[in-house]
Amino acid sequence: MITASKFKSWSKAIAQPAREFDSTPLSIIAGEIPADLRGTLYRNGPARLSRGGQKVGHWFDGDGAVLGIHFTDSGATGIYRYVQTQGYLDEQEADAFIYPNYGMTATGAFWNNWFKPVKNAANTSVLALSDRLLALWEGGKPHALDLETLATLGIDQLAGFADKQSFSAHPKVDPITGEIFNYGMSAGLNATLNLYCCDSSGKLKQQNSLTLSGVPLIHDFCLAGEYLVFLVSPVRINLTQVLLGQKSYSEAMEWKPNLATEILIFERNNLSLVSRSQTDPWFQWHFANGYLNEEGNIVTEFIRYANFDTNQYLKEVASGYTQTPAKGTLWSLTIDPKTAAVISNQQLSDAASEFAVVSPQKVGQPWRYTYLNVHRYGATIGEELFNAIACFDRQTKNMAIADMGSNCYPSEPILVPSKNNPEQGWLLTVVYDGNNDRSEVRIYQSDCLFETPVCRLALPFVIPHSFHGTWKQHQD
Repeated sequence: MITASKFKSWSKAIAQPAREFDSTPLSIIAGEIPADLRGTLYRNGPARLSRGGQKVGHWFDGDGAVLGIHFTDSGATGIYRYVQTQGYLDEQEADAFIYPNYGMTATGAFWNNWFKPVKNAANTSVLALSDRLLALWEGGKPHALDLETLATLGIDQLAGFADKQSFSAHPKVDPITGEIFNYGMSAGLNATLNLYCCDSSGKLKQQNSLTLSGVPLIHDFCLAGEYLVFLVSPVRINLTQVLLGQKSYSEAMEWKPNLATEILIFERNNLSLVSRSQTDPWFQWHFANGYLNEEGNIVTEFIRYANFDTNQYLKEVASGYTQTPAKGTLWSLTIDPKTAAVISNQQLSDAASEFAVVSPQKVGQPWRYTYLNVHRYGATIGEELFNAIACFDRQTKNMAIADMGSNCYPSEPILVPSKNNPEQGWLLTVVYDGNNDRSEVRIYQSDCLFETPVCRLALPFVIPHSFHGTWKQHQD
């Protein structure tokens, strides 16, 4: 039995389903809003982890809710809304979880897992287009939201896409062309990897596909100059167990290091496979970025785990108590694109880290600064969530850390580039303060993380720990 004293402060943020709120002026706790910060911060994450006395099976199962923080000349306002997916509405009416999900099987007879679709939780990330915001999820179409009110407009069919094609949660937007690259998986005895290139409005321009070996778990990919890079870790899903209702997707995932990690390189202009190879086994959820170096080789940066224990840790998060020490660290991988052969593969930092991002103006290009979540000094890995944000300087190999203080937990940091420097500017994060059981927005100067934030804004209610976000600049 877990005693109350063992629960860390972060667990209070997810103990109850999140409360929505309408557009609300945000009061300043300290500092002032930078005069040049004009736009909207959007964040998405699982906000409801229980219903009708039942808890979800995995953190990934939680119903998605989107936070919007609008910065204008009049100040900052916040709004928070659940994405009104069909699954959310049906389960709200039933006051029970009824759909299969990442870590849950369907209620009732086992054949419900055949006939009930996996619930689109719309809880992973967001993509801001000119006329709508897309709430993204791994295994289906995105949901379109109003950019201002966050009202759910419905499932976005994405012009040119087939009905059952999924649009994954980590699209890459080329900062020069505005093109959107993404992929989706189609399950079967052997999964199909579907690749997409869309214009800036989300309209499909080009697509291609590749049949994979078995059914792997692919969460992210990398845009690197002329190429798209996939690292397929040796995790395979036993679909028979899922279809028979014996296990959820998460429970049916098997770590098979003998399969190694597969490297897939695609040409961005036509989405064709250029090369493939195998290398050491590891698991990764996220890339930071990639580019082509002077020798024409691909350089990627990602968070690497020794195995798949991270999935167990993330399952435990939903319970409010974690004990699995799944440590991910920042690595750099250099690849010959013509052969997919590994030239070098090295750890850049030993700090436990995740949610690595770069400036949106440097996606697919050479960059210097990687922003990420880390643990503050003395934190017990496996028991705590990330409680600091950091900037890793690829040139000096130094890491600057903004310590949030004890029992404070920041989200993935989002950079708003300055007009004079595309890699530095304002770094925004949503923080849960476990000491006072409240949430706030903190704004840092990205090159002065050791200093106090330039502004802290109070949010009306607690915002549960979220996954990913984005910034949409207001047009001058």
